[in-house]
Amino acid sequence: MASICRGKSSWPELLGVDGKCAVATIERENPLVEAIIVPEGSSVIENFRCDRVWVWVDKDGIVYIVPVIG
Repeated sequence: MASICRGKSSWPELLGVDGKCAVATIERENPLVEAIIVPEGSSVIENFRCDRVWVWVDKDGIVYIVPVIG
């Protein structure tokens, strides 16, 4: 589904990276999106949006799920 969105849509290279650094990288590589840190165990709205990337982080603030547009 991300193919309908413009710009880079997936950041597998950010697995294991600090969440704040991941947000900065995502927003630099695709200025059309807002990257939002989501702590492990949190709930998020499940609608699809081309201008949003959830950045899931563990208790230490490390990305543990590949960030993708959605």
